[in-house]
Amino acid sequence: MGFIKEACVETLEQCLQAEKNGADRIELCADLAYDGLTPSLALIRGAKEKLKIPIRVMIRPRPGDFVYSAAELEAMKTSIRDCIESGVEGVVFGVCTSAGELDLQSLSDLVASSKHLKVTIHKAIDVCNDPVRELVRLKSLGVDSVLSSGKAPTAKEGSSLLKEMVESAGNIEIVACGKVTNENLTEVDQMIGAPAYHGKKIVGSLD
Repeated sequence: MGFIKEACVETLEQCLQAEKNGADRIELCADLAYDGLTPSLALIRGAKEKLKIPIRVMIRPRPGDFVYSAAELEAMKTSIRDCIESGVEGVVFGVCTSAGELDLQSLSDLVASSKHLKVTIHKAIDVCNDPVRELVRLKSLGVDSVLSSGKAPTAKEGSSLLKEMVESAGNIEIVACGKVTNENLTEVDQMIGAPAYHGKKIVGSLD
Protein backbone atom coordinates (compact mmCIF):
# COMPACT_ATOMS: atom_id res chain seq x y z
CA MET A 1 0.00 0.00 0.00
CA GLY A 2 1.42 3.31 -1.02
CA PHE A 3 0.26 5.50 1.85
CA ILE A 4 1.36 6.43 5.36
CA LYS A 5 -0.63 5.20 8.36
CA GLU A 6 -0.43 7.80 11.16
CA ALA A 7 -1.74 6.66 14.54
CA CYS A 8 -3.17 9.27 16.90
CA VAL A 9 -2.15 8.40 20.47
CA GLU A 10 -2.05 9.90 23.96
CA THR A 11 -0.01 7.45 26.08
CA LEU A 12 3.35 5.75 25.81
CA GLU A 13 1.60 2.37 25.88
CA GLN A 14 -0.49 3.38 22.86
CA CYS A 15 2.65 4.58 21.07
CA LEU A 16 4.33 1.22 21.52
CA GLN A 17 1.21 -0.74 20.52
CA ALA A 18 0.73 1.42 17.40
CA GLU A 19 4.32 0.79 16.32
CA LYS A 20 3.90 -2.94 16.98
CA ASN A 21 0.64 -2.95 14.94
CA GLY A 22 2.36 -1.42 11.92
CA ALA A 23 1.87 2.35 12.18
CA ASP A 24 4.28 4.34 10.00
CA ARG A 25 4.11 7.47 12.13
CA ILE A 26 2.71 8.74 15.44
CA GLU A 27 0.79 11.90 16.21
CA LEU A 28 1.35 12.37 19.94
CA CYS A 29 -1.34 14.27 21.85
CA ALA A 30 -2.80 14.77 25.29
CA ASP A 31 -6.54 14.86 25.99
CA LEU A 32 -7.97 13.32 22.84
CA ALA A 33 -11.38 13.87 24.43
CA TYR A 34 -10.77 17.51 23.46
CA ASP A 35 -9.47 16.54 19.99
CA GLY A 36 -5.87 16.67 21.20
CA LEU A 37 -3.77 19.13 23.21
CA THR A 38 -0.01 19.53 23.72
CA PRO A 39 1.36 16.47 25.56
CA SER A 40 3.75 16.71 28.48
CA LEU A 41 7.48 17.04 27.83
CA ALA A 42 8.00 13.81 29.79
CA LEU A 43 5.70 11.93 27.40
CA ILE A 44 7.39 13.47 24.35
CA ARG A 45 10.83 12.44 25.63
CA GLY A 46 9.63 8.98 26.63
CA ALA A 47 8.10 8.35 23.22
CA LYS A 48 11.22 9.57 21.44
CA GLU A 49 13.37 7.28 23.57
CA LYS A 50 11.24 4.16 22.97
CA LEU A 51 9.98 4.45 19.39
CA LYS A 52 11.73 3.78 16.11
CA ILE A 53 9.03 5.36 13.90
CA PRO A 54 8.68 9.15 13.40
CA ILE A 55 6.76 11.23 15.96
CA ARG A 56 4.83 14.41 15.29
CA VAL A 57 3.65 16.31 18.37
CA MET A 58 0.39 18.24 18.75
CA ILE A 59 0.98 21.88 19.67
CA ARG A 60 -2.38 23.13 20.97
CA PRO A 61 -2.45 25.03 24.26
CA ARG A 62 -6.17 24.72 25.08
CA PRO A 63 -9.46 23.24 23.88
CA GLY A 64 -11.87 25.30 21.83
CA ASP A 65 -11.30 27.47 18.80
CA PHE A 66 -8.02 28.16 16.99
CA VAL A 67 -7.96 31.95 17.44
CA TYR A 68 -5.07 32.47 19.85
CA SER A 69 -3.83 35.36 21.97
CA ALA A 70 -0.23 36.60 21.85
CA ALA A 71 0.46 34.78 25.13
CA GLU A 72 -0.94 31.52 23.76
CA LEU A 73 1.18 31.83 20.62
CA GLU A 74 4.27 32.33 22.81
CA ALA A 75 3.35 29.20 24.79
CA MET A 76 3.11 27.30 21.49
CA LYS A 77 6.60 28.50 20.54
CA THR A 78 7.93 27.25 23.89
CA SER A 79 6.37 23.83 23.23
CA ILE A 80 7.91 23.80 19.74
CA ARG A 81 11.35 24.51 21.25
CA ASP A 82 10.83 21.54 23.58
CA CYS A 83 10.09 19.38 20.54
CA ILE A 84 13.23 20.56 18.75
CA GLU A 85 15.31 19.68 21.82
CA SER A 86 13.58 16.28 22.13
CA GLY A 87 14.52 15.31 18.58
CA VAL A 88 11.05 14.40 17.29
CA GLU A 89 10.30 14.56 13.56
CA GLY A 90 7.64 17.22 13.55
CA VAL A 91 4.95 19.39 15.11
CA VAL A 92 1.23 19.79 14.42
CA PHE A 93 -0.57 23.12 14.87
CA GLY A 94 -3.08 25.52 13.36
CA VAL A 95 -4.15 29.14 13.88
CA CYS A 96 -7.25 30.82 12.48
CA THR A 97 -8.54 34.37 12.26
CA SER A 98 -12.01 35.25 13.49
CA ALA A 99 -12.97 35.75 9.81
CA GLY A 100 -12.75 32.01 9.03
CA GLU A 101 -9.33 31.95 7.39
CA LEU A 102 -5.95 30.58 8.45
CA ASP A 103 -3.84 33.20 10.21
CA LEU A 104 -0.88 33.12 7.84
CA GLN A 105 1.11 35.70 9.78
CA SER A 106 0.98 33.72 13.03
CA LEU A 107 1.50 30.45 11.17
CA SER A 108 4.55 31.85 9.39
CA ASP A 109 5.99 32.83 12.77
CA LEU A 110 5.38 29.33 14.18
CA VAL A 111 6.84 27.67 11.08
CA ALA A 112 9.97 29.82 11.48
CA SER A 113 10.20 28.75 15.13
CA SER A 114 9.96 25.10 14.06
CA LYS A 115 13.31 25.29 12.22
CA HIS A 116 14.15 21.85 10.78
CA LEU A 117 11.00 20.11 12.07
CA LYS A 118 8.29 18.83 9.74
CA VAL A 119 5.15 20.96 10.10
CA THR A 120 1.57 19.68 9.85
CA ILE A 121 -1.36 22.11 9.81
CA HIS A 122 -4.15 20.34 11.68
CA LYS A 123 -7.93 20.41 11.37
CA ALA A 124 -8.06 24.16 11.97
CA ILE A 125 -8.24 24.19 8.17
CA ASP A 126 -11.63 22.45 8.39
CA VAL A 127 -13.23 25.35 10.29
CA CYS A 128 -12.16 27.73 7.52
CA ASN A 129 -14.64 28.85 4.89
CA ASP A 130 -12.71 27.35 1.93
CA PRO A 131 -10.10 24.70 2.77
CA VAL A 132 -8.91 24.38 -0.84
CA ARG A 133 -8.19 28.12 -0.98
CA GLU A 134 -6.40 27.91 2.38
CA LEU A 135 -4.34 24.98 1.12
CA VAL A 136 -3.13 27.08 -1.84
CA ARG A 137 -2.30 29.96 0.52
CA LEU A 138 -0.28 27.57 2.71
CA LYS A 139 2.11 26.70 -0.11
CA SER A 140 4.04 29.93 0.48
CA LEU A 141 4.82 28.89 4.09
CA GLY A 142 6.66 25.66 3.32
CA VAL A 143 4.51 23.39 5.47
CA ASP A 144 4.82 19.65 4.94
CA SER A 145 1.38 18.23 5.69
CA VAL A 146 -2.26 19.19 6.20
CA LEU A 147 -4.65 17.13 8.34
CA SER A 148 -8.29 17.27 7.25
CA SER A 149 -11.56 15.39 7.28
CA GLY A 150 -12.92 17.51 4.45
CA LYS A 151 -15.13 19.68 6.72
CA ALA A 152 -17.16 16.58 7.61
CA PRO A 153 -17.42 14.30 10.66
CA THR A 154 -15.81 11.43 8.75
CA ALA A 155 -13.37 11.08 5.87
CA LYS A 156 -16.02 9.18 3.93
CA GLU A 157 -18.48 12.06 4.21
CA GLY A 158 -15.75 14.57 3.34
CA SER A 159 -14.26 12.44 0.58
CA SER A 160 -15.11 14.70 -2.36
CA LEU A 161 -13.50 17.76 -0.72
CA LEU A 162 -10.54 15.66 0.44
CA LYS A 163 -10.02 14.37 -3.09
CA GLU A 164 -10.08 17.96 -4.35
CA MET A 165 -7.51 18.91 -1.68
CA VAL A 166 -5.25 16.01 -2.73
CA GLU A 167 -5.43 17.22 -6.34
CA SER A 168 -4.64 20.83 -5.30
CA ALA A 169 -1.92 20.06 -2.75
CA GLY A 170 1.22 20.07 -4.86
CA ASN A 171 4.10 19.16 -2.54
CA ILE A 172 1.91 19.25 0.60
CA GLU A 173 0.98 15.83 2.01
CA ILE A 174 -2.76 15.60 2.68
CA VAL A 175 -3.40 13.46 5.77
CA ALA A 176 -7.03 12.34 5.60
CA CYS A 177 -8.78 11.70 8.92
CA GLY A 178 -12.22 11.23 10.41
CA LYS A 179 -13.12 7.77 11.73
CA VAL A 180 -10.52 6.09 9.51
CA THR A 181 -9.75 2.62 10.92
CA ASN A 182 -7.92 -0.51 9.90
CA GLU A 183 -11.31 -1.91 8.86
CA ASN A 184 -12.34 0.84 6.40
CA LEU A 185 -8.91 2.13 5.31
CA THR A 186 -8.87 0.37 1.92
CA GLU A 187 -12.37 1.62 1.10
CA VAL A 188 -11.54 5.19 2.19
CA ASP A 189 -8.32 5.17 0.17
CA GLN A 190 -10.22 4.10 -2.94
CA MET A 191 -12.50 7.13 -2.46
CA ILE A 192 -9.78 9.72 -1.74
CA GLY A 193 -6.35 8.53 -2.86
CA ALA A 194 -4.50 10.50 -0.16
CA PRO A 195 -0.79 9.99 0.54
CA ALA A 196 -1.48 9.54 4.28
CA TYR A 197 -4.30 8.56 6.64
CA HIS A 198 -4.74 9.30 10.34
CA GLY A 199 -6.82 7.83 13.13
CA LYS A 200 -6.98 6.44 16.66
CA LYS A 201 -7.66 2.98 15.22
CA ILE A 202 -5.75 3.26 11.95
CA VAL A 203 -3.81 0.10 12.85
CA GLY A 204 -6.54 -1.40 15.03
CA SER A 205 -7.30 -1.03 18.72
CA LEU A 206 -4.41 0.20 20.88
CA ASP A 207 -5.99 -0.73 24.23
